[in-house]
Amino acid sequence: MTAISLGPSPARRDTLTRRIRLLVAATITYNVIEAAVAITAGTLASSTALIGFGLDSVIEVSSAAAVAWQFSARDHAVREAREQRTLRIIAISFFALAAYVTVDSVRALTGTGEADHSIPGIVLAALSLAIMPFLSAAQRKTGRELGSASAVADSKQTLLCTYLSAVLLAGLLANLLLGWSWADPIAALVIAAIAVKEGRDAWQGKGCCAPPTTTSVTPAAAEADACGCRPGCDCCS
Repeated sequence: MTAISLGPSPARRDTLTRRIRLLVAATITYNVIEAAVAITAGTLASSTALIGFGLDSVIEVSSAAAVAWQFSARDHAVREAREQRTLRIIAISFFALAAYVTVDSVRALTGTGEADHSIPGIVLAALSLAIMPFLSAAQRKTGRELGSASAVADSKQTLLCTYLSAVLLAGLLANLLLGWSWADPIAALVIAAIAVKEGRDAWQGKGCCAPPTTTSVTPAAAEADACGCRPGCDCCS
């Protein structure tokens, strides 16, 4: 039995913490701009899908702000203590998003108003579809290495925004080119189901388990669990 370090060193942990702060700041900044543009364009075009996308950006800001609050603490122990509360905030954000998207989709399917074409909305959706996957991947990679369930959960919130961007873009293009007003709400209902699942996982604390700094394990066990994951965690998935 030998003592093998499974978690990042204190210096590496500080570097990862600073990186998460920068990623969260970028997420908040982009989503504030995205929300303003989407809600404005959606109001002008009477598009509930665009307005819903803007409100999703507001929810994403609340999720990122919760992570920012957690990592604003300089002391590692304080950040660990804030982890569960941050996960609950993120979970509620997922549930709120799922509820709004579901209601909005049902309204669209029942024919409550028709949206006009929105070129600004198409441009915004395409831009978000290009940016969000990279931002989510960076958040998830950093959160996994640090062993932060809240950072990983927030990366899933960002990834969900990517899915919504794709749904919105497909819906706006289908409306513009083919007149298919039903395509967007159907796909959005699938996204709502995914949001419920991710919200449940965040509420239960699933997603990533913080690896211990050192532990007495065999070399074989260390190799099998090199990323610091334990049973029930999906850091390595």
